[in-house]
Amino acid sequence: MSSLPPEKPPIPPCIRTRIKICGLTREQDVDAAVAAGVDAIGFVMYPASPRAVTPQRAAALASRLPPFVTPVLLFVNDTASNIIATSTLLAGAIIQFHGDESPADCLAATLGGARPFLRAARIPLGDGAERFDLVKYAQDFSHAQAILLDAHVDGYGGGGKAFNWSLLPPSVSSHLVLSGGLTPANVTDGILQVRPRGLSLAVDVSSGVEADGPDGKPIKGIKDAEKIQRFVAAVRAADAQLAKIPHEFLPAT
Repeated sequence: MSSLPPEKPPIPPCIRTRIKICGLTREQDVDAAVAAGVDAIGFVMYPASPRAVTPQRAAALASRLPPFVTPVLLFVNDTASNIIATSTLLAGAIIQFHGDESPADCLAATLGGARPFLRAARIPLGDGAERFDLVKYAQDFSHAQAILLDAHVDGYGGGGKAFNWSLLPPSVSSHLVLSGGLTPANVTDGILQVRPRGLSLAVDVSSGVEADGPDGKPIKGIKDAEKIQRFVAAVRAADAQLAKIPHEFLPAT
């Protein structure tokens, strides 16, 4: 008999979850996000949103970004010509499609995919999440750099609602971005639940790091530097756990 101890499952290399803060409108919030160590900054190009900025304003805010922090431009059902024109103002930006755009629409607005893009999947709240065919959705948008998972709310995102992560399929052949209702309090759990399901995972937060108004509700478009710091710390706490536990043994509930 061998006296060697039983072989343990391999420990995966440390994986750093990428972080995007979306819906920024002020210089001090861009600076706070950069100081916290985020990877991407999102600017809303949807005029109906209370977090919307003009293309010129987005370009001015993005000019503050240091190397390797990526601007992301969020569009909702806009024309290809407008998206292309706005994109010329931010040469290194990624496009985020957050409306009802088809695969052909996404390719047309990114010059055949020459500019990287994300495609948002609007996951129904409650038990409806189980009926959303994310595997097929990822196949339909196979040219996307990642599929962004957001809760299906009125107004195309930013509603502070989280869908039921446990109802996502166990395996999706795409890079994933978890969004929708994330906060410093729940993002660690969200990463631990969703990371094993895709090729990689990033997180995207907007309302969860916004400043509180007098009524206790988030002030849309105004970020809180301390909340951003706590959010980033919670993401890093999830990364530390993932570095210790093989993904295939993480609970998917």
